[in-house]
Order: sequence, then structure tokens, then C-alpha cells
Amino acid sequence: MGQIRINNMVFHTYNGVFAEEKRMGQRLEVDLDMSYPIETAVQHDELTETVSYADVYDTTKEFLEGHQFNLIESAANGLLKTLQTQYPALGTITVRIRKYAVPIAGVFDNIEIEVTGRASDVD
Repeated sequence: MGQIRINNMVFHTYNGVFAEEKRMGQRLEVDLDMSYPIETAVQHDELTETVSYADVYDTTKEFLEGHQFNLIESAANGLLKTLQTQYPALGTITVRIRKYAVPIAGVFDNIEIEVTGRASDVD
């Protein structure tokens, strides 16, 4: 099974528990890992034989910029379900979301949430 990856997508969102996060917003970075049978499905060098990266990017952008969540865990779960529904030809989808502006008194780069599911697992 092949892998399609879109790495370090950056979106300005209004997610968070605190009023300042909801008002000012912040940067989220997103990585997607998607399994797809590239080896067998892509035979004629045609876009119709694969998943459009541009469409997946647009879906991700629309979802994250169009919703507000208190928790990035909820954002990750919601994005995963959206991708599972809109791209049923994919196998396993892994969503990683990184948040840098976290109100924790400590030194670290970011907080990252990762969720994984199969497109066929959609309710």
C-alpha cells in the first residue's frame, strides 16, 4: 500500500479553551498520511486514478478554518471523519495537528495530537 503525505500545512484558526485564543486565533500545523494502493490503482498517469492533493488540502483548509473547537483533539477527530467521508478510496488516514501557542509555563516546541482511522470505518 502506497502512502500519500501532505506535510506542514499551516492554517490560522480560532481554536482553544481561553477567550484570547478564540479572539486572536493562532497557527495550527497539519500533516496528513494517507494510504492508497498507488502500486495497482495508478496505471495510466491520470489524476482520476489517485486522490487529488489539491482537493485534500482544500477540504482540510475549509474544515479547520470553518470550525472552532476548544480542543485540538476535537479538531483532529473532526478532520479525520471529514476526510474519511469525502475520500472513501483512501485506506488508513493519519492526522497530526500541532499547536504552538499553548498556555503552559514550560519550555517546549509544540503540542501535537495524532489520530488514525480507516476510510471504511465511517459511521
